[in-house]
Amino acid sequence: MDPLSQGTLGAIAPQLIISRKRLGVAALFGLFAGLAPDLDVLIRSEEDPLMVLEYHRQFTHSLIFIPIGGLIIGFLMYWLFGRRWGINFKLSCLICSLGLGTHGLLDACTSYGTVMFWPFSEIRVAWSIISIVDPLFTIPILLFLILAIIRKSKFLVYMGIFWLIAYLLLAAYNRNTALEMVTEIATERGHKTKKLDVKPSFANIWVWKTIYEYKNIFYIDAVHAGPKRVVFRGSSTPKLNINRDLPWLSIDSQQAKDIERFKWFSMGYVAIEADRPLHIGDIRYSALPEKIASLWSIKLDRNASPDQHIKYVTHRNFRKTNMARLWQMIASGWN
Repeated sequence: MDPLSQGTLGAIAPQLIISRKRLGVAALFGLFAGLAPDLDVLIRSEEDPLMVLEYHRQFTHSLIFIPIGGLIIGFLMYWLFGRRWGINFKLSCLICSLGLGTHGLLDACTSYGTVMFWPFSEIRVAWSIISIVDPLFTIPILLFLILAIIRKSKFLVYMGIFWLIAYLLLAAYNRNTALEMVTEIATERGHKTKKLDVKPSFANIWVWKTIYEYKNIFYIDAVHAGPKRVVFRGSSTPKLNINRDLPWLSIDSQQAKDIERFKWFSMGYVAIEADRPLHIGDIRYSALPEKIASLWSIKLDRNASPDQHIKYVTHRNFRKTNMARLWQMIASGWN
C-alpha cells in the first residue's frame, strides 16, 4: 500500500505490547520498520526496466524476512535511539519485527501481489480486498495512533486496531459480494468462466473492477457491492496470444522473455492495447473500473536486437473527469 498506510500500521502494531508511557517510542520504531521493506524499490536497472517489478514486494516482504529485517532495523534503532531512551536491544528488535511484519501482510491485502513465501515459492499472493490507496482505511487509524500517543491511552490503540480489523472484514465481505455479482453476469451471458477475479477500484471498497476469461477473451465490468447493488457494463478484449498478436516476434528474443516476466507480474491478465498495438497492458488496473485502459504497459520494438529489453511505460489516466465519474459510481449504490 501507500507509505502513509504502511507507516501507520507499522507504528500502531507494536503499541499493543508496550506500556502507556512508551507509546510514542514504540510508534517511532514501528514507523521506520513498517516503511523499511519498500527500500527494495532501489533494486533496479536502467537496462532492464522489469527488474524493479520482480524485486519489489519480493524477499523484503516475505514472511521469512520478518525476524531478519526486525533484527537489522532493531539494531539500528537501538543504536540510534534505544540506548538513550531506555529501550533495550531485545525490545527494540521485537518492536521493529512487529512493525515490519505488518508490511507484507498489508500489501497482500491488495491486488498488486506480494511474494510472501519467498524463497520457497514465487507465487504472488493477492487477496484483493483493499485498494493500494484508501484514505477511509488509513486516516482513522492514524488519528487513533496520534491521540493514543498524546493521551497515553492504550484504549485508543485498541480502537485503531478494531477499526483496522473491522474495515478489512467489511472489505472481504464486499469482495465476496462482488464475486457473486460477476458470476451472475457471466451466467447471464452464457459464459462458463475459466478465470475470474475482482479488485476494489481506487480508494474505496464499494465499486469493484471485475474480470473473467471465457474462450480466451477477457470481459471487464464493474459492480457496486451495496447496499444497493449496481452493475456497470464494460467491454472485452482478447487475451494475449503471441503467435496471433505478435507473429514477427522471435520466441528466443529478450523481448519474448520479458513478456513472460510481465505476465507473471500481472498474473496473466495481459492483452494488446487497442490504441497502442505494440503495447501489452496489465488490464487489472485502470482509472475507471469498467474500462480497459491500463495504468502501465510494456512497449515492444519491431527493430530491437535479440538481447534488447522491452520498455516499461506508465499511463497517467487519473484525470478530473475520471475521478468525478468514479465518485458518481460510488454514490450510485447509496441513492
